[in-house]
Amino acid sequence: MQRLTDACCGKCTHAPAEPCVKYVECRTAGPLCHDDEDCRARRRGLLSRVRREVLETPVVSVGTGTCGRGAGAMKVLEAVRAWSQNSGISVRVEETGCIGMCTAEPLFDIHAPGRTRLFFGNVRENQVSRILDAVLKNQTLPNAPRALGQLPDGHGSAWDGVNSLWEHPFFAPQNRRVLAHCGVSNPESLDAYLADGGFSAFAKAVSAMTPAEIIAEVERSGLRGRGGGGFPTGRKWRFAHETPADQKYMVCNADEGDPGAFMDRALIEGDPCRVLEGLMIAAYAIGATHAYVYIRAEYPLAIERLETAIRELRACGLLGANILDSGFSLEVHIKKGAGAFVCGEETALIHSIEGKRGMPRPRPPYPAVRGLFGKPTVINNVETLANVPPIIERGADWFAAVGTEGSRGTKVFALSGKVARTGLVEVAMGTPIRTILEDIGGGIPNGKKFKAAQIGGPSGGCLPEAWLDCGVDYESLRKAGAMMGSGGLVILDENTCMVDLARYFMEFIQKESCGTCIPCREGSRRMLEILDAICKKPDPANDAAALERFQGVTHLEHLAQVIRTTSLCGLGQSAPNPVLSTLSNFRAEYEAHVYERRCPAGVCKDFIDFRIDTEKCTGCSLCARKCPVGAIHGAPRSPYYIVPEKCVRCGACRTACRFDAVQVQ
Repeated sequence: MQRLTDACCGKCTHAPAEPCVKYVECRTAGPLCHDDEDCRARRRGLLSRVRREVLETPVVSVGTGTCGRGAGAMKVLEAVRAWSQNSGISVRVEETGCIGMCTAEPLFDIHAPGRTRLFFGNVRENQVSRILDAVLKNQTLPNAPRALGQLPDGHGSAWDGVNSLWEHPFFAPQNRRVLAHCGVSNPESLDAYLADGGFSAFAKAVSAMTPAEIIAEVERSGLRGRGGGGFPTGRKWRFAHETPADQKYMVCNADEGDPGAFMDRALIEGDPCRVLEGLMIAAYAIGATHAYVYIRAEYPLAIERLETAIRELRACGLLGANILDSGFSLEVHIKKGAGAFVCGEETALIHSIEGKRGMPRPRPPYPAVRGLFGKPTVINNVETLANVPPIIERGADWFAAVGTEGSRGTKVFALSGKVARTGLVEVAMGTPIRTILEDIGGGIPNGKKFKAAQIGGPSGGCLPEAWLDCGVDYESLRKAGAMMGSGGLVILDENTCMVDLARYFMEFIQKESCGTCIPCREGSRRMLEILDAICKKPDPANDAAALERFQGVTHLEHLAQVIRTTSLCGLGQSAPNPVLSTLSNFRAEYEAHVYERRCPAGVCKDFIDFRIDTEKCTGCSLCARKCPVGAIHGAPRSPYYIVPEKCVRCGACRTACRFDAVQVQ
């Protein structure tokens, strides 16, 4: 099939070797574009095929993002290909990114000619043949598994008894703008992106708008940085635009290091061209001719799809010299990070791109004035850049119509933890946490009670049930003692120990500290020592241990405030947040650890013991077989018992028991 990017009729005044995006949608047709009826008919035919408005061969799309691959999507992909070879039915097999519903992985959809796309979740490779036989051979729905939903497109007949995919409880409350193409479009196909209107915003920007007009539009939209503190994006661009220099740089920060966060990875895997289009518009706005995507090397699939997209853009003239005959030139480079959390901070990121050790530097001067290689540099998060194309295409008012007064647009969250439906969630700014937890996430499974929502990663805070109706916007979260951060949202149930959680984050921060400044380097170490002491049994051989422990507890809050006010970079300044927020909202749990030597959640190993309820134990011996130290004894079909002196409190027995006979005291 002829590619959209090769659709030039040869009658244009630009060089035939440089296919023109103006041919794709003809939204910026001008003196360079030869536009007659034959041309338009040819374009419409190509677009119809790419958009599947005219479908002759069935298409099966498998979600092969990282989450899908971890659940077995590659086996499903191979099963689809094997079925196509063995059934005699020609099938076009495509790969897509993550649609967001990670609990439904592996996920694939079938698009039969004349019908709508039909989505199935939690598919195993041994179910593929039965599903494909039913849908493609018999034009019926399989008995199992049940279809998740269908995508009505106005061109094919709908399947009876199947709701729209967007009516699913996981998707219905969402407002999918940034994630619009993820999971439904082929991320490795530039044609698919162009057919959906891709790069029309870029074409409009370089052909019909000045850099100053672009910056003004972004400022008017109210777009704020989605990677941390929420600094106004347009204002940052203006600083760099107004700084005179012979060279400027644009950087996409894809160094996603927060535990529980995977938004940037999934967005690049599912829609790399959109991120690149936003990067290209931003580069044109500030006057940069070189752009970098700084992405951690632990994201091999995202890197692969970025490289494919960049290669295709260069091949069709959308990257390189004199793009679209506009006089604007741009080269995009990929810089792989080594996984250092501190390199998410923009000055440390700049040092890493320059080949130096990733360490923050004092500001001012800010990167927009003196950044990469000493030149004006703008650094934006992946999600921030993905919001730019629709702002230019549809206007600032369209973007600002969603959200709150101070926080416009939508926000993507990585919903994880103790929740029924985990995955990527995109909601309007100001949406209550309760809506995300209960309506989208399906609530907490196994009848457990909600305890806290940890938002913002290591730099964020833990919000108790009293804040469940807090809106997810910059101002509301700041008032609640948390922060937006990059968008990790971890739900915690009653079995979570908040002291242990604070200790986990402090251990993470202490290991990831670059060591440049003493408050962060030594302060985080001392805070971790205090938290360790709170969670440990007393040492009878050390008479001073108890006094040192209480002294540390009394100094914990003061030490946290010193680190917050004296650390060099934003990561160090926000390092104490998990401790301060848990102290503020769950002080009783700290007091139980300190004064009673008790862990109310039954998590801290030094404060708990395991025993077996003889009335519930059936003598199946599964707990004894799972015990790594042989601490469980008993006779078959008789109650077992645990030897306390040998037990290491790993919890393997409790996990293995199917009768809830293993109790924690």
